Amino acid sequence: MKPLDPRLMRYAHAARRYIAITALAGGMTALLVVAQAVLISRSVSPIITSRTALNAVAPLIVLLALVMAARVIILYTQEALAHRAATRTIIELRRHVLQHAAALGPRWQAEHSSDTATLLTRGLDDLEPYFTRYLPQLLLAATVTPLTALVMLVEDLPSAIAVACTIPLIPIFMILIGRLTQHHSEERLTAMERLGGQVLDLLAGLPTLKALGREIGPAGRVRALGRAYNTATMQTLRIAFLSGAVLEFITTLSVAIIAVQVGFRLLFGHMDLATALLVIMIAPEIYQPLRQVGFHFHASANGVAAANAVFEILDTPLPERGTKPAPDLASAVIEIEDLSVAARGSWAPAGLTAKIRPGRLVALTGPSGAGKTTTSQVLMSLLPADRGTVRVIPNSAEASEDTEGAVMTPLDLSEIEPSTWWSQIAWVPQRPVIVPGTVLDNVIGADRASEFTGVTSSRLGRVLPPLDAAARATGFDEVVSSLPHGWQTRVGQGGAGLSVGQRQRLSLTRALMSDAPLVVLDEPTAHLDAASEAHVLDGVEMLRSQHRTVVVIAHQAALVSMADDVIDVTSRPAREPGNCPHDLPTVPGTGEGTAR
Repeated sequence: MKPLDPRLMRYAHAARRYIAITALAGGMTALLVVAQAVLISRSVSPIITSRTALNAVAPLIVLLALVMAARVIILYTQEALAHRAATRTIIELRRHVLQHAAALGPRWQAEHSSDTATLLTRGLDDLEPYFTRYLPQLLLAATVTPLTALVMLVEDLPSAIAVACTIPLIPIFMILIGRLTQHHSEERLTAMERLGGQVLDLLAGLPTLKALGREIGPAGRVRALGRAYNTATMQTLRIAFLSGAVLEFITTLSVAIIAVQVGFRLLFGHMDLATALLVIMIAPEIYQPLRQVGFHFHASANGVAAANAVFEILDTPLPERGTKPAPDLASAVIEIEDLSVAARGSWAPAGLTAKIRPGRLVALTGPSGAGKTTTSQVLMSLLPADRGTVRVIPNSAEASEDTEGAVMTPLDLSEIEPSTWWSQIAWVPQRPVIVPGTVLDNVIGADRASEFTGVTSSRLGRVLPPLDAAARATGFDEVVSSLPHGWQTRVGQGGAGLSVGQRQRLSLTRALMSDAPLVVLDEPTAHLDAASEAHVLDGVEMLRSQHRTVVVIAHQAALVSMADDVIDVTSRPAREPGNCPHDLPTVPGTGEGTAR
């Protein structure tokens, strides 16, 4: 285990600045410690040995007071900076993990979502004591201990020899304890992630479990995981307390050895009082940082375990991304050829070949598990194709303007830079993403919505006509009129305060308000009543009237009948061992994907 992992400096700029400032503070503290010991010895020894008047050493006492005040100021400043640096570092690491997890794609997210959520919330909090307690003492041990030991070597060689014999015991003991602590810290973090994931699953499915009378089983599982987490935590604390007690004993014994031999030499006249006082006051300062490092070692173990889990995610290689800009999807043709994606021991979709032309409503149909949603994710460049290709063919007229009549070479989707592709796509998933804020924030974005703060719903339709037209097309205007504060009504996490149908209408209104030429709809009418379904169909019709390319995953006949083109998506089992990259139990499927 590395007490100070270089990767922390690489990913967190706040950590770098904090390390530099703390190292500087450690150097200043070391100088002040030595100055304090020298001033005390030079002030006290004349008064005891020579009966010097207090007025004679008054300047030294004043300097001593200034030195002690400076130490207090440095300590206070370092403590404040530590809390600030810890907070900023945790924020930076959370941002890096979120960005990296998003770039890894939905497949990785599905496998690690619960563990990652627990790590980003509770797990990273262990870095705060690491920054505020352990790291400052580690840097003090690297500055104060060597400097004070050097001063002791210059002033008194026998005491320096005693320090040289005893001080190696501390890092040796810390290494042994560190190896044991690392194991228990990793177990504690794993138990925390399991407990967090189980609790999240239980909360999400509690209404269903309660309706089925099965809430007792998961609750028992949560209790068992809680006991496991408690056991792992107590094991870590026991080791921390034991190591603290042993280190306290070693350092106290070492200081006592130095004090005893100094006392005997002073008694027999082999040492002057000033030097004796200097050695006795410096000796504890040599061991104090090391003792504190050992005392706070459990903070390092827990913090480093959390950081290692973060770095494991950040070091996961990202899928290869293209670098070429995406062509204008308003006039481009998307060509799918022999597309297959491995999932659950089968290919879903399997051998899909189709063509999506601009300005047309395309329906993806097929049985559940055939790979319709997977196909849409490949089209959106969220998932890579295991087999086959997805090509983008620019419009020939557009090509003639740019290349003097030459036909542009089709671009493979894997060659396109994702951000230029995503900027031209609007996505309406089965479960729309609705963030806490106002309804208007979720439809047009918080930044743009801030321009209309205080504008009433009745006036907003006149100020922003496209919003009014989009809401009327999806029937969301009825929803807005029923809300207590209209467009300015606040909704909770996941759209709390809105029904399933209302959330779907909101999401569709959001798509209408965007200018994306490609709109992907994942079963927009699922779980809706007839009235809500009719409003969604009107919204889809309006998208087509805007000459956008609309790809919709559809089960209902009403949606399929509206489509200009229908693509049948099917799956196929992996018949040969190792034929499917993800060797999981197969699911039945028939045929290959076709377009009609």
